[in-house]
Amino acid sequence: MLGILLSILSGICMSVQGVFNTRLSEKIGLWETNVIVQGSALIFTLIILIFAGKGNFRNIKDANKLYLLGGVLGVIIIYTVMKGISSVGTTCAISTILIAQLLSAGIIDAFGLFDTQKVAFGIKEIIGIIAMIAGLVIFKWKC
Repeated sequence: MLGILLSILSGICMSVQGVFNTRLSEKIGLWETNVIVQGSALIFTLIILIFAGKGNFRNIKDANKLYLLGGVLGVIIIYTVMKGISSVGTTCAISTILIAQLLSAGIIDAFGLFDTQKVAFGIKEIIGIIAMIAGLVIFKWKC
């Protein structure tokens, strides 16, 4: 249950952050906003690390170096969310993002990519994603 609640909170935060970032970028610029967002996230994370960090940076040598690209992906995510929201609006952009997340997560699970455990991705999951895409098309349908 905690995982569901945290996932709900994450979804809410992503949507609100996307709007906040888009509005800030209208005033100061897209890349300038990205610097503010990433910089404030770094400072906040460092504060949390001081009080709650339990890992060890020395273990990074044992990690797959591909996984170090998470920060780069964060920059891409912030940029594309801001551009999506400013281009097609919040609801359409976030809906499209959710569908893309589900599709990519399904592919990752189905093939066990990036050291994840394989999880079946069958016809009911495909139908669910098709229903979401249909919902987005209906939502954006201009009469």
